[in-house]
Amino acid sequence: MTDPSELPPLRETIKKHGLTASKVLGQNFLLDRQLLNRIAEVPGDLKGENVFEVGPGPGGLTQALLLAGAQVTAVEKDERCLPALAELDQHFPNQLSVISEDALKIDLDKLFNSPFHIVSNLPYNVGSALLIKWLSSDTWKPNWKSLTLMFQREVAERIAADAGSNAYGRLSILSQWRCETKLAMTVHRSAFTPPPKVMSAIVHLVPKEQPDGVNPAVLEKLTQHAFSQRRKMLRQSLKNLKGAVEALDAVGIKETQRPETVSVAQFVELARMLS
Repeated sequence: MTDPSELPPLRETIKKHGLTASKVLGQNFLLDRQLLNRIAEVPGDLKGENVFEVGPGPGGLTQALLLAGAQVTAVEKDERCLPALAELDQHFPNQLSVISEDALKIDLDKLFNSPFHIVSNLPYNVGSALLIKWLSSDTWKPNWKSLTLMFQREVAERIAADAGSNAYGRLSILSQWRCETKLAMTVHRSAFTPPPKVMSAIVHLVPKEQPDGVNPAVLEKLTQHAFSQRRKMLRQSLKNLKGAVEALDAVGIKETQRPETVSVAQFVELARMLS
């Protein structure tokens, strides 16, 4: 087992390799080891578990996952970070695998042949797209056992929001109809280098059984129509989705309701009828 005291400080690693956070890649480096260890604890005991990480950067969260005993597969698009990750590999032999690729192009079913966790400080510019991709599989349950993901706090609150709140929307429904979802912890902007303009938060999602008879593509399309005009009544926002307005009454939804007042279960039931 690697002794954490043997690992160079993350600031030293960043300086050694001349790394700066790229706005284009949505990077913000998290350097507080105590905080990183807390994030690695969110999914539970990771000893001997397979973990997929997106955008490790200089390897702060990667270190915490490796110290927790995880077998980590990290995908890093920024080639500048690869030498720092290679050094980390020397401290944790046969425990870290790094792929130089765009995470949006990775097929996780081909990458892993056994269950795994996804733990990541997601790049801000692709975070929501990756989450929707992982949640939109045609087959369910997925091969991943949990998602522990950092987003801008505003996005994290949308993922975990309840119906009736201002944050509730399409992302809430697409997350909660298939997963137990919670906001696990908030992360102050000052914890990052450089500090972003917004606060961040960690969400934790665990897959549950999918309701029978619901086509994921139909639910996606339904929520897209409903929340594209969230201040309008459903009879207006759903009028171009065949059969949707006519089906509202059957699931106890009034045409005059606005989408943020409709529960996840009601959206799922409406999607079942349209499926």
